[in-house]
Amino acid sequence: MTLMYRLTADLVVIVHMLYVLVVVLGLPAIWIGILLRQRWVRNFWLRSGHLGMIIVVVAEAWAGITCPLTTWERKLRSLAGQESYQGAFLANLVHDLLFYEAEPWVFTVIYTVFGTLVVGSFLLAPPRWPRQKAAP
Repeated sequence: MTLMYRLTADLVVIVHMLYVLVVVLGLPAIWIGILLRQRWVRNFWLRSGHLGMIIVVVAEAWAGITCPLTTWERKLRSLAGQESYQGAFLANLVHDLLFYEAEPWVFTVIYTVFGTLVVGSFLLAPPRWPRQKAAP
């Protein structure tokens, strides 16, 4: 069972990193798409999802809430008998890239500025509302 907790904790770290990558890399991809006048940039679900993801991060930071994925990983590591942030090579690598030391207010400022940029791009190139399907 210990192995299962450890592997699940490693998986949580990887999912966490994927979340971060979607949020962080999504913004420059959207900007490039805007500049190149790509149609996908106006996709309502893609843009709303991206906006929602950063709103969650900013809200957690302002509320002083630890990310649930971080909490879940720590609990799983504890159940596995590990100290936090140890695991397989890939999970450690991802974890080291994801978490770094700084005062909490620094992260709140960074997340807020980034969120403001996402909202700005949302206003600069608003998504198109999904079309309703015609009634049969």
